[in-house]
Amino acid sequence: MEKVCFELENIELNYLDKTILEIERLAVHQFDRIGIVGKNGAGKSTLLKLLAGIVLPSSGIVKRHVDLAYFDQLTTPEESEIDYDLKGKLAIPETELGNFSGGEQTRLKLAQVFSNYHEARLIDEPTTHLDADGTQFFIEELMYYYGALVLVSHDRYVLDQLVTKIWEVEEGTVTEYIGNYTDYVSQKELEKRQQQEQHEKYVKEKTRLMKAAEEKMQKAEKVTKGDKRVTKVKGNRMFETKSKGTSQKSMQRAAKAIEQRVEQLEAVEAPKDEQIIRFHQSNALQLHNKFPIMGESLTLKAGDKTLLREANFQFPLGKTIAITGKNGSGKTTLLHHILKHGEGITISPKAVIGTYQQMDYQFSKEETVFEFVKNRSDYDESKIRAVLHAMNFTGNDLKKDVRNLSGGEATRLVLCQLFLGRYNVLVLDEPTNFLDIFCIEALERFLHGYEGTVLLVSHDRTFIDRVADCVYGIENRKISLKVVM
Repeated sequence: MEKVCFELENIELNYLDKTILEIERLAVHQFDRIGIVGKNGAGKSTLLKLLAGIVLPSSGIVKRHVDLAYFDQLTTPEESEIDYDLKGKLAIPETELGNFSGGEQTRLKLAQVFSNYHEARLIDEPTTHLDADGTQFFIEELMYYYGALVLVSHDRYVLDQLVTKIWEVEEGTVTEYIGNYTDYVSQKELEKRQQQEQHEKYVKEKTRLMKAAEEKMQKAEKVTKGDKRVTKVKGNRMFETKSKGTSQKSMQRAAKAIEQRVEQLEAVEAPKDEQIIRFHQSNALQLHNKFPIMGESLTLKAGDKTLLREANFQFPLGKTIAITGKNGSGKTTLLHHILKHGEGITISPKAVIGTYQQMDYQFSKEETVFEFVKNRSDYDESKIRAVLHAMNFTGNDLKKDVRNLSGGEATRLVLCQLFLGRYNVLVLDEPTNFLDIFCIEALERFLHGYEGTVLLVSHDRTFIDRVADCVYGIENRKISLKVVM
């Protein structure tokens, strides 16, 4: 029987009178490989910290029976011994920590986690700053790990490769699904179909009963009015009137009984259907160049390093174009060169470019979330609300002052504004980095409904597979078309 590594019993975790997590019982066993998913703010990282002992519950018991390693992308790495081979494989530079980039810090912390064996590894968003090679190394390092793995990740490819259980965190509760992320999605789709069937069954039965009640009430009204076709009346009139009243009341009671049955039916809501939102281009914004962005004999340098040499490319109109390559190959530098109309770049004179870049967005003007988008868009209020809702801005979120938004909220807001804004070309540099899986999937739907041209850089291979019409790769100082979807 597998050893129990962690146990959570009767857990309640509150923050400012709000229940963040409520768990009756959860356990992690010796060879469990668990992926935690949920919307930003749902409590994924908090659950991991509960397991690690970093956060204490308001009530309940957390039992830890093993030694563990904990990885958090937000913490600064500390000086420690790491395996020499890992240092080489992860290309960790020989310099002071203060000189490390975000990606280098991530690789250093991973090397520290992998340098020693622990019976459990708790890992929170490890691939945010890793390129494709770094992500593949991470997968291979954990593929045959002999211990319990609990992983928070927005990278669906990583989850598919590594986990055999999914813990979904939603509205404070945790639901367990067997299988990897793709299996989880299939089970959620099955649940949605079953819910739709139950909803249709509920609506059908409710309609049938309401119709039956209405028919009873109509018959009761007819009894009251009497049958005008009867011209000759025999018998006792008093008895006849009494009989009519009794019959009428009987029918009314039957109608009320049916209405009570309707009220007792267990209501089943229809499942929410995530529709593709269409972003139509106005006539004023439509481009007619077959290739609105082109590079000719482009040589691109970063300091003394040559990133591209005599490169040529033509990015097609109305397509989503992904640029891939290793960290440091020049992807982001190329985007910046395009945005400043650098030497060797030709851009359609009618191009209006909206950009998303990896940065901390700060808002200086007092505006609500809704006003921020409305003031920069020609779309109607219902479309704006639908887009914001898809990116998890609901209820009072729309009234928040943009100056008080968290980093993740600011990222989602900027992306909403770009798709709703007055642009015909979007340039997106790692747009999925700080989004949860559900917002990434919303972004994918945005891209499918967008009529303009999109140029993007991303290390998320599942995201690229789902949205890119064509993929260009930067390698050996050249850029070339790799894949046409």
